[in-house]
Amino acid sequence: MSGKTFYITTPIYYVNDLPHIGHIYTTVVADVISRYKRMRGFDVRFLTGTDEHGQKIDRAARERGIAPKELADRVVGRYHELWKTFEITHDDFIRTTEARHRAAVHELIARMQARGDVYQGSYEGWYCAGCEAFFPETQLVDGRCPDQGHPVELLREASYFFRLSAYQEPLLRFYREHPEFIRPASRYNEVVRFVEMGLKDLSVSRVSLKWGIRGRAMPTTSSTSGSTR
Repeated sequence: MSGKTFYITTPIYYVNDLPHIGHIYTTVVADVISRYKRMRGFDVRFLTGTDEHGQKIDRAARERGIAPKELADRVVGRYHELWKTFEITHDDFIRTTEARHRAAVHELIARMQARGDVYQGSYEGWYCAGCEAFFPETQLVDGRCPDQGHPVELLREASYFFRLSAYQEPLLRFYREHPEFIRPASRYNEVVRFVEMGLKDLSVSRVSLKWGIRGRAMPTTSSTSGSTR
């Protein structure tokens, strides 16, 4: 080994439906890169896995009359079969329902709480269950999600937020001191301008979400605890 390390990951795939050609394409590309890096002497860590929480999975499971975890287990089994068939050389397969992932989420939330970076507020906006994302009304296309054309619904609910706005100036300072951090260099001005336009606090955990990782000692203004994805 050369002592050089290389980390690569696919997206962690949703389990609301069976894997398709897009999942295969992405994973094969990551596998090719991993194999090349190993041939060059790199110590490679190649991760893939599944995102098994959220409203989309909960709805898909209810439509089938089964529990979300049962649906996840079925779909994950197909992924394991596929990656064996395609001889994918991943080093690990992470499932968000695993105890190790749950412990990591609790640890990250605890660190953010300790810094005062998490607070409970409320969010109102147009929500796309298919994308599991909120969109401002100005981005909707014919009243639908701008990314994939899914229907949206107006939601207002309590949510836990990360104080992303507090990091605007620290980020800009870091970019000025370490311009090489943004790659390719041709994107430097674009990234800086985006941050300069203002960063809004980010909703990271929906209080009403049932199928997720249950919060542990989350800061709250009510008796309702949230789930995080």
